[in-house]
Amino acid sequence: MANYHLVILKKLYLDKILDGSKTVELRLTRSKCAPFDFVSTGDRLFFKQSSGPVCAVGRVRGVKQFCGLNPSKIAEMKREYNHLICGADDYWESKSDSRFATLVWLENIRTIEPRWISKKDWRAWVVLKKGSDFGLLDLASSGDVV
Repeated sequence: MANYHLVILKKLYLDKILDGSKTVELRLTRSKCAPFDFVSTGDRLFFKQSSGPVCAVGRVRGVKQFCGLNPSKIAEMKREYNHLICGADDYWESKSDSRFATLVWLENIRTIEPRWISKKDWRAWVVLKKGSDFGLLDLASSGDVV
């Protein structure tokens, strides 16, 4: 059974996903947190613009995870995958001390009617669970989105 996730992105990266030029979402973190060990092939994604509405949905085509990273391994990851990730140099530089990486291949991306949700915390990736889903699971179960 597929899990549902809320993925918060800066407008620049969300636009690249929507125009098809960004086909992999990368999350680099210092600690083991979502999506690391929480996202799987077939999972459903809601995309929310940072400080904006939920405006797109999609599905996970594949996942690759790395742990024990260091700056040289991250530089290698940039060389190998950045043509799919479309990360700016300053992004890679700011994440050079990360220890964990989750690469999420995306498919079936489409826009939906923008939906504003009340999300006040700083999490940039949220595994949605009934009761703490910002009303998005009801939207998903209606069959209108994912």
